Amino acid sequence: MASANQTFVVTPRVGPAKTPAGERVRDFDEILARFTPPAGAVQSSRCAQCGVPFCQSGCPLENNIPDWLRLAAEGRFEEAWRQSEATSTLPEICGRICPQDRLCEGACTLEQSGWETVTIGSVERFLGDMAFENGWVAPVAPLTERGRSVGIVGAGPAGLAAADRLRSAGYAVTIYDRHDRAGGLLTYGIPGFKLEKPVVQRRLDRLVDGGVTFRLGVDVGDDLPFAEVRAAHDAVLIATGVYQARRLTAPGCGSDGVVAALDYLIASNRKSFGDAVPAYDSGALNAEGKRVVVIGGGDTAMDCVRTAVRQGASSVTCLYRRDRDNMPGSAREVANAEEEGVVFEWLAAPRAVLGEAGRASGVRAQRMALSARSAEGRWSVEPVPGGEFDLPADLVIEALGFEPEDMPGLFAEPDLALTDWRTIRTAGHTKATTLEGVFAAGDIVRGASLVVWAVRDGQDAAAEIDAWLTAREQVAA
Repeated sequence: MASANQTFVVTPRVGPAKTPAGERVRDFDEILARFTPPAGAVQSSRCAQCGVPFCQSGCPLENNIPDWLRLAAEGRFEEAWRQSEATSTLPEICGRICPQDRLCEGACTLEQSGWETVTIGSVERFLGDMAFENGWVAPVAPLTERGRSVGIVGAGPAGLAAADRLRSAGYAVTIYDRHDRAGGLLTYGIPGFKLEKPVVQRRLDRLVDGGVTFRLGVDVGDDLPFAEVRAAHDAVLIATGVYQARRLTAPGCGSDGVVAALDYLIASNRKSFGDAVPAYDSGALNAEGKRVVVIGGGDTAMDCVRTAVRQGASSVTCLYRRDRDNMPGSAREVANAEEEGVVFEWLAAPRAVLGEAGRASGVRAQRMALSARSAEGRWSVEPVPGGEFDLPADLVIEALGFEPEDMPGLFAEPDLALTDWRTIRTAGHTKATTLEGVFAAGDIVRGASLVVWAVRDGQDAAAEIDAWLTAREQVAA
């Protein structure tokens, strides 16, 4: 007979209730309900409590997943939360936006053996929300003040994770960010139907209440020289992310009506905050009543297509050059988009943007076929002869990924070394850059990646900075 913590043989997987597509497209609210405590306990009890937990190794943070599932199954929710937060500074956020189907849940032994995975992400989210509501989330309160300060450039997930750990260790922390609100992509890049903004704000409030200083609307390298940031702190962490959009190079891509994904998403999120957004009001970054084509296959593309549906687009099509099985975005997000009426054109690549008088009216696309697999398992594609076709489009959104800015030039630091991909080079497996006392973490090191990897990098960077400053103090003594 199955134990109280191994009920997968008698308990089916049941996720949180999802708002029907016809209703959820009317607003930007999160589409998943939250588990009730009894439902959260029941779903947690499905965990097989494996001797070798592949879910844990499948998680970039190496979260103690079986441990907090066992505690939740026993109704020990606060203890489960403590286990959850022990390895993650943003667990309730990762529980919402991680592609669990490609990480912990995809690696779950039950999933691999045909029993269906445990609803790990939904339980993580449920525990985090319960923790905030019940006052289990303690303020950041260091036991002692270290008398040293750390400057962090970038208020996204890597910077926030590092700030949490560093402030907890007793360092004075100042975060600089070019935007007027902290959070980076959590605030401005991810739509509310995946991550409602009060969820981010309560994390920011916790850092402020714990003594972290935010200097917002400050563009380091422009408004404030990077040299001044270095001079003001004992160590600096660069956690700017990568925001420079890859753009189409096809004929007509400079037409009005062709926009970058992040510009589009930022405008939508700013509108949700009640900001004045002239480009949205003019229609330039608003899909209402338009035929929309989104080019790309990652999670950013899914955010764009689902945002366009909610803005009232007359049609939304996603154009991706590989097939569904080789799409880099979350399969869960693709399914959500299809439920909401998005049409996918698989194995199709843009050839040109059509239009007259400099205004987009469509996309000429080319049918593609998978041709050969690389050593890394990535399929290449080749055009199908005679496979051109046209799609009508009043708004073309480029969701082709992101590249780093010229960081040495921006910061006036020619000795800041870069990789061949123009990301910041760090020493071996450390976060140390080629500048003394300057560290880097997140997408600006690894390239555009997942929020959970940024959190891991930020936490690791905080530990390295702590060790580096401690070693300097010991030498000075």
